[in-house]
Amino acid sequence: MIIVPALLTDNRETLIEMIRISESFTDYVQIDIMDGVFVPSRSVTASDLRGIETSLKMEAHLMVNSPHTYIDEFKEVGAFKIIFHFEATKEPEMVIEMIKESGLEVGLAINPETQLQQVEDLLGKVDSLLFLSVNPGFYGAEYIPGVLEKARVLRAARPHYRIGMDGGIKEDRLLEIKGAGVDIACVGSAILKAEDPKVAFLRLKKMINEDP
Repeated sequence: MIIVPALLTDNRETLIEMIRISESFTDYVQIDIMDGVFVPSRSVTASDLRGIETSLKMEAHLMVNSPHTYIDEFKEVGAFKIIFHFEATKEPEMVIEMIKESGLEVGLAINPETQLQQVEDLLGKVDSLLFLSVNPGFYGAEYIPGVLEKARVLRAARPHYRIGMDGGIKEDRLLEIKGAGVDIACVGSAILKAEDPKVAFLRLKKMINEDP
């Protein structure tokens, strides 16, 4: 399992600060993008990333309607992967194809209420599936434990599939999440809102590395 810091803010200066902090302990982050329509909150946009020099690998988690309209701008600002929500479009296969045609990796995300059967036909067309274990849109949203069972089911059916989980992940849940077969844990407030984000990240990383 790997820990991926999830950067969520509506302020460019705060985003720059989060990126600089993250550079001190990781090489890979997720940028949360929210339009205020698909989810209640708004966040930074691709325009806010322009001109920010960083060595970090960045994936964009699009919590937005019409995700296909965001592909080109996030490619331009250096994202290597775009994750979009199944619930945000009536044409997920079109979005998948457009992301692939842009040369980027593609991830599919599903909200807590969405069932695995609804996306079964899409799993072979994307690079990963991201389970939202909160109702998306805010740092510190309430964790929904039932989502973990979906991860277990998917792992049993597809032993080598890339499975991510995002939302409400804290120290006391991390080993259970790893045990369910999740191999990408996207962690927001437990790292970026910690008194010392580097210490918090390294503590989480140590937990999963020491667990047999």
